[in-house]
Amino acid sequence: MKLLIITQAVDTEDPVLGFFVRWLEEFAKHVERIEVICLREGEHTLPANVRVHSLGKERGVSRMGYLLNFYRYIWQLRHDYDAVFVHMNQEYILLGGPLWRLSGKYIYLWRNHYAGSWLTDLAAFFCTKVFCTSTHSYTAKYDKTVMMPVGVDVERFDSGGCIERKPHSILFLARMAPSKHPEVLIEALSILAQRGIDFSASLVGSPLREDEAYYAALKEKVRTLALDQCVLFLPGVPNEETPDLYHAHEIFVNASPSGMFDKTIFEAAVSGCLVLSSSTDVAGITGSAFTFGDAEDLAKHLVHGLSISGPERVMLARSLKDEAVRAHSLTALGDRLAREIGVYSA
Repeated sequence: MKLLIITQAVDTEDPVLGFFVRWLEEFAKHVERIEVICLREGEHTLPANVRVHSLGKERGVSRMGYLLNFYRYIWQLRHDYDAVFVHMNQEYILLGGPLWRLSGKYIYLWRNHYAGSWLTDLAAFFCTKVFCTSTHSYTAKYDKTVMMPVGVDVERFDSGGCIERKPHSILFLARMAPSKHPEVLIEALSILAQRGIDFSASLVGSPLREDEAYYAALKEKVRTLALDQCVLFLPGVPNEETPDLYHAHEIFVNASPSGMFDKTIFEAAVSGCLVLSSSTDVAGITGSAFTFGDAEDLAKHLVHGLSISGPERVMLARSLKDEAVRAHSLTALGDRLAREIGVYSA
């Protein structure tokens, strides 16, 4: 089978999408060839059966140039792929779906987000199947939707248990955006500080241009709450560097709403962190012990997490790690995707 994959970036240095290079490496084990169209190409080393074609963002190409390059590639490569897999961006299916349907190509969309619209519905109409990881994703409602593993590179994130974490340390790792709700953690940390509880917290991530004012407001809030000495803001780092961040902290906090099921939750779990999440998706796996509602509830969980002994914390973290490894590894994702797409590749 020959597969066309469309994604935003192929770049190991990308702090948000750097993981996708490993996805391509895993998918390449299951198919004859992969052609990749991406908006931006950066650093990567991929197997011989994977070719990357950039729309040109790294070269300063205009939006019209992106569009022309997109249609040029999907037409020129039409004999080099049997099916299309679009990662996250439904716009590519809206642009190419009619042509692919007329050409007899099978179309697959990976989209995992609580928000959606009639445009999402239209994109799904063209698809053979839609993939997501959360039952709360907007795309979970379709009859053609298939629930998938999250796809964590277990080998890269597993600490093996032989590391020294900073005592009483908390990590928040995400793009700094309103949808990620870092302000909930800051409010919870303020409660901890008022109670005299010892902690240090790292908020790691960079904002998009439209969220820079929001990011500045977060920093100002930390100053206003007198948390400067225990809360550190750090810019986003390449995905290859994130294991070191997880391994340096005891507790990982994710405040994204249900429906997003951030991959970082499972990266942190595999890394051996005690994971606290606001997502009911996680509650469905671990029960309520690892989930929180508002800032006050998060503070209660943090108080408990920071107070328990090292062995007990390790035991609690192990329960989520075992589930992440069992059901959400990158190997599990590659195998499942091959089965779901392979039905149509004969």
